[in-house]
Amino acid sequence: MSDKIEQAIKEAGADVAPRITLSDIHGKIEKMDYINHGLLTICVLTLQNGFTVTGESACASPENYNQTVGETIAYENAVEKIWPLEGYLLKQRLYEKEQANG
Repeated sequence: MSDKIEQAIKEAGADVAPRITLSDIHGKIEKMDYINHGLLTICVLTLQNGFTVTGESACASPENYNQTVGETIAYENAVEKIWPLEGYLLKQRLYEKEQANG
């Protein structure tokens, strides 16, 4: 999530209840590994609980390939896959709390 979106959320007052932030996501990442295979770059993120997610980037033209750019894109793609997992986990925790109180 971009800083611009995060700012819009705060300005709209949409940050008063439990939610997942990019800082939360980054805090879950324990290890990053990269696999470079020609024009394909794969990022493997290992989360605190041992679960792994992957992100990929691929370049069509060898002339445009840059390892750093490929790794950045692959990392961002992997991070995007963590959001729905953490969102589900938060919703489940809120549900369980509601059931226990209710």
